[in-house]
Amino acid sequence: MQLPLRALLIEDSEDDALLLVRHLARGGYDVQWDRIDTEEQVESAAETNHWDLVICDYSMPGFNGLEALKRFRSRGSDTPFIFVSGTIGEDAAVTALRQGAQDYVMKDNLSRLVPAVNRELQDARDRRERRNLEKQVRQLEKFEGIGRLAGGIAHDFNNALGVIIGWAHLGFQEATDPKSKEKFHSIREQAQRTAGLTAQLLAFARRQVLQPRQLDINQLVEETNSILKPSLGEQVVTEVRLAPDLERVTADPAQFQQILMNLCLNSRDAMPNGGHLLIDTSNVVIDEAYQRQHPYARPGKYVRLMVSDTGTGMDKDTLEHIYEPFFTTKEPGKGTGLGLASVYGIVKQHHGFIDVESRPGQGTAFFLHFPSCSGETENVQSSASPQPPSGTETILLAEDHEALAEIAAALLRMHGYTVVPTPSGDEALRLFKADPNRFDAVMLDVVMPGLSGPETLQRMLAIRPDLPCVLTTGHAAESLQLPRQVAERVEYLEKPYDPSTLASFMRQVLDKKGSR
Repeated sequence: MQLPLRALLIEDSEDDALLLVRHLARGGYDVQWDRIDTEEQVESAAETNHWDLVICDYSMPGFNGLEALKRFRSRGSDTPFIFVSGTIGEDAAVTALRQGAQDYVMKDNLSRLVPAVNRELQDARDRRERRNLEKQVRQLEKFEGIGRLAGGIAHDFNNALGVIIGWAHLGFQEATDPKSKEKFHSIREQAQRTAGLTAQLLAFARRQVLQPRQLDINQLVEETNSILKPSLGEQVVTEVRLAPDLERVTADPAQFQQILMNLCLNSRDAMPNGGHLLIDTSNVVIDEAYQRQHPYARPGKYVRLMVSDTGTGMDKDTLEHIYEPFFTTKEPGKGTGLGLASVYGIVKQHHGFIDVESRPGQGTAFFLHFPSCSGETENVQSSASPQPPSGTETILLAEDHEALAEIAAALLRMHGYTVVPTPSGDEALRLFKADPNRFDAVMLDVVMPGLSGPETLQRMLAIRPDLPCVLTTGHAAESLQLPRQVAERVEYLEKPYDPSTLASFMRQVLDKKGSR
């Protein structure tokens, strides 16, 4: 089988050009070629530069090959450039190599042509692969840097939002007139909307707390599609293709629904006059050949979710920025720029990867890959019966954010609990060591000065292994450092937590003690 080759021949002799093409064909290439021989043609060719190889004569009427080489290299082209000449001398050949030519072949020794072409084309492929890898590394480093910043910002915002939501909840409970209740309700509602934005930042930073389970993606696609239909509008025709034999994935159902909704709503916005939206699921196997073209992929079995549209599409420059937080092509006020950033983060946190194909005017297709697994599908809905929110137990609360500690203690005390607040892990550990049996449960923030929540918890469990424990966090990366036997005992409460469910959550944690 012959290899396709796009070759530009800068040669004033048509017979010599045909001879070169015959040599390349005998060497196993299916050559598509153009011949040029004027300075103006070289200038135009250097601008377009869509060839795999340039073969150039050294001496031609009106200009020489060095001028042609300079034109290509001055425009950043690294296309393999080989001189084939009957007149080039050793000094001129050395000069050509120094100025960026890959090789030179004498016309009376064309047996060297095909080996030289083979070598230089392979070197060009290696250079492209290195550039792609370097680009991937730079992109990952940029995303990691932005992710650390986003995670830190979201953590601080979640603390402040937790205070606002908590006091608004208490104000609503204590208010007696309808107007005051309405105001507290509005404060809480707006704070919770803002919490949704910080949740998307955490998704991009891959620092939110996941609740993974084995899922049937087809079921979630159908449920999400039914929810989305009113939002997509009548002008968008939605088609759903679900693989009947789709394998299971281990994923957080809420996060999966979020990424599907983000992608579908983006598609709707890209089709202001209507169009076709396709949601497709399939089983795929990623092999090493695919990985060579997509270095971020890992070989293995995947479940692929495709979301494609017939919208406006995106150019190459836009595609390079689509996963960056706050980058948006929408009009001011019509997008936060966090939708695709959160999609990227959620897929990465589930050990998957994303491909995207798009061209201006030809629509966009996203391909999301999740590692497949075997096992029974778990019910997305919790089967646990509601627990009474009140209690009389004593809870040790470690939270360095003073206002958040105050509101958390107030909420728990309102339901009958005795709360001992401390500003740090060191102080919490000191109180616990003084009387380990005094406390029925501990509630620790993950990020604190001195001893972190996970470090404090490990030392407490070493003293009292049956201790019910809660880690509160809007920045869950640290929790991954817990040993498995410790992590299995922890319940996570994501910030900002809902004040109306805090006491119920604590009740459930306390009631699990006996079952453990």
